This record gives sequence, structure tokens and C-alpha cells, in this order.
Amino acid sequence: MHSETPYEITALNVQKPTGYGAMLPSEIPPGVQMVTLPGGVRTLAYTQPPAAPAPQSAPVAQPIPTWAKTTALLTPTIGGGIAAAGIGLSYAAPGLIAMSHALWSAVALIAAAAVGVPVLLRLARSATGAGTGATHITQNITASGMFGKANGTINRH
Repeated sequence: MHSETPYEITALNVQKPTGYGAMLPSEIPPGVQMVTLPGGVRTLAYTQPPAAPAPQSAPVAQPIPTWAKTTALLTPTIGGGIAAAGIGLSYAAPGLIAMSHALWSAVALIAAAAVGVPVLLRLARSATGAGTGATHITQNITASGMFGKANGTINRH
């Protein structure tokens, strides 16, 4: 680690001025001041003028944008709507749960009917004996003329 050695400022002439060769305050150029060193010796030194603080201007009132006004007016309405929806859902929750159970029961019933009805029909046909053979139906229809009455016979074999 680099460390710097502190240097002490010392004056060449440690004796106090006797007035001979001393400058009058009117002779001191601008930017030079009489300073007292840590050892108590007074000497002339260049100083930097203190930085002037930036002038503070009065804040100018700016108009509020329209979008900010609209948002500020809509915020309570939206918040109230969300709160009302939350309260409504909390009251409706038991009914919604019951409806979801009923819907699942209805879906299960429809699925069972789609599978069970054809199976029951096959069992009913085989029990009556009608499903053992094929039934042939023949139909004979005759009509005379364009607007004549049609006659027909149906034969089962």
C-alpha cells in the first residue's frame, strides 16, 4: 500500500516582521490574503475565492397533466370494483363449488350414457332373439299414371 508522507509548511524567516518591508493592506493584490500557519507565523498566501452558491430560483408551479387527473379520478372506482368483485366471489364461493361438482357429475353421467346405452341395447336384442338373424324387408310400390294413387306391399322374410 502506498502512503504519502505529510509535509509540514515552514517559513524561511521564523522571525516576526518588524515593520520594515511589510506590505500595507491596500498593497496586497487580489487573490492574496494574510494567513496564519499552524506554527503561529503570519504570511501572505494565494487563496481561492469561495464558490458562490447558485442562485435559487423560486419553483414554478406547473399544470397537472390530463392523464394524471384522469388516472387519479379512476383509481378509487377501479379499486372499489375490485373490492366488490372480491366480496361477491367470497359470498358465491360455496355455490360455485357446488356447481363445479354438479358439472363434473353431469359430465360423468353423459360419458356413462354414451358407453352404457349401446351395451344395453345389444343385450336387449340378444335376449329377445331378434338379434340372432338378419331381417329382410321388401317393398313393392306401383302407381298408374302421373297423378295416380300408389299401392304397395311390405314383406318380411
